[in-house]
Amino acid sequence: MAQARRIVVKVGSSSLTTASGGLDADRVDALVDVLAKARSGGTREIVLVSSGAIAAGLAPLGFPRRPRDLARQQAAASVGQGLLVARYTASFARYGVRVGQVLLTGDDTSRRAHYRNAYRTLDQLLTLGALPVVNENDTVATDEIRFGDNDRLAALVAHLVRADLLVLLSDVDGLYDGDPARPTSSRIQNVHGPGDLEGVEIGSAGKAGVGTGGMVTKVEAAQIAANAGIDVVLTSASQAADALAGHPTGTHFHQRGRRSAGRLLWLQHASTPKGALILDDGAVRAVVERRTSLLPAGVEAVEGEFTAGDPVELRDATGRAVARGLVNFDATEIPRLLGRSTRDLARELGPAYEREIVHRDDLVLL
Repeated sequence: MAQARRIVVKVGSSSLTTASGGLDADRVDALVDVLAKARSGGTREIVLVSSGAIAAGLAPLGFPRRPRDLARQQAAASVGQGLLVARYTASFARYGVRVGQVLLTGDDTSRRAHYRNAYRTLDQLLTLGALPVVNENDTVATDEIRFGDNDRLAALVAHLVRADLLVLLSDVDGLYDGDPARPTSSRIQNVHGPGDLEGVEIGSAGKAGVGTGGMVTKVEAAQIAANAGIDVVLTSASQAADALAGHPTGTHFHQRGRRSAGRLLWLQHASTPKGALILDDGAVRAVVERRTSLLPAGVEAVEGEFTAGDPVELRDATGRAVARGLVNFDATEIPRLLGRSTRDLARELGPAYEREIVHRDDLVLL
């Protein structure tokens, strides 16, 4: 981990703000001090995934606590995001480091063209020596296109930028086998696979009430990244320097598995299906066992309202989702294609219909 060249660091709202909302300048500066030092040799690149926009906007708007409705959350994010980036810009300027803001939604990153644009932007910022500060675009994200939490966003960004290491910072110094407040609980130092987490009590969001995650989302994010071939360290913000230096700290989720096509990771973990296609048994076998594209002949029914390019679930006859993919046709077009060969469709409707409903390159098994 000490040799990691490209690193994604995620920090939560509770590590940056006061319990009542508003940025804590000292906490921000302390984190920036660590990150600036870690990249000062010129051999390391860091992407910062930072929560805190909504929390930073609470006090300026007079909210005593995080609102529950989406509209006021978006208003707080609109005010707070500017304050958050301004604070980072000023703090990193002490070290001559330029900051670049990148706001993402799930919809931005599960589609092929948008995914490529996100990668190019982040990669170019790093090439130019800037430090990207990434956050979910809370000001416009709806429930249907939200990542849900910045822990998962951080895991997906780590895969997107081909990071060597993901560091998840919290107000707890690692994953414990029980409530960290209990003296009988012990910190888990290494996680090599799901078996190491059997019987572990994983808590929810902290007492501050300004964040949306908790240990559950951090563990899920760590597993996403580890399964994608990225080492993960889960520790407290106060121990960030040790984590970046490769010193034993927190909980180390060891990387396993191979890196998949990045866009498919986004499709699996960041997309929300807009509808479903019901497959016959032969199509299920073809998609799941032979990893082929989904052709019209294997589709028995269509559910939901969606347009070409949207993510949809592929279900078997019992309703079980077996895969997820980006569909090539609108929902209104598909009924007349059901059960028919692409050759017949091309002859009757034109060459544009001689194609898959979901191409195998746009499909991920569940």
